[in-house]
Amino acid sequence: MRLFVAIVPPDEVLDDLADHVDPRRFADEEGGSELRWTDRHQWHITLAFLADVPDWRLDDLTAAVEATAARHHAPVLRLAGAGAFPNPYAARVLYTGVEQVRGDLGRLASGIRTACNGAGASPGGARFHPHVTLGRFRRPTEATRWIRAFDAHEGPVWQATEVALVESHLGQGRGHRPRYEVVATAPLA
Repeated sequence: MRLFVAIVPPDEVLDDLADHVDPRRFADEEGGSELRWTDRHQWHITLAFLADVPDWRLDDLTAAVEATAARHHAPVLRLAGAGAFPNPYAARVLYTGVEQVRGDLGRLASGIRTACNGAGASPGGARFHPHVTLGRFRRPTEATRWIRAFDAHEGPVWQATEVALVESHLGQGRGHRPRYEVVATAPLA
């Protein structure tokens, strides 16, 4: 199974982000899109990515994520700003940032990653950088104009009350994108 543990923003936060993204997305698509835009229902903040988890590990993994989530206070967050990975001058990913109004997402992500590893599901080793992916460039692109277009956005503040364990089904979504299926949720303290 290809899984990840994430925080999914509430509908009102996603609606606000969509209101900011959609006019820019539609203008880009009309002009011969240089981005493969991420669909609204795929917007999330990844805490841990688990590339290959055997089915028989799912119960232990779910229990580990639930126990860890229960020990961490629900952070207060806001989607704000923009950036690009790996850098603005050879960008492959355009994202909006995550402002931590209260709480420590880094500590939560570290705890979740440790719990996943302890349950036999080794997380990817990339450094944690909280963000929501807006789109992927078809080739490395100088993205400063895109970052400027999204940098002024500041969404509403919200409290993340749970984390989700999500299965990613590659190639089964719109346009051969992944299809996401929440397999479990775990409340935060």
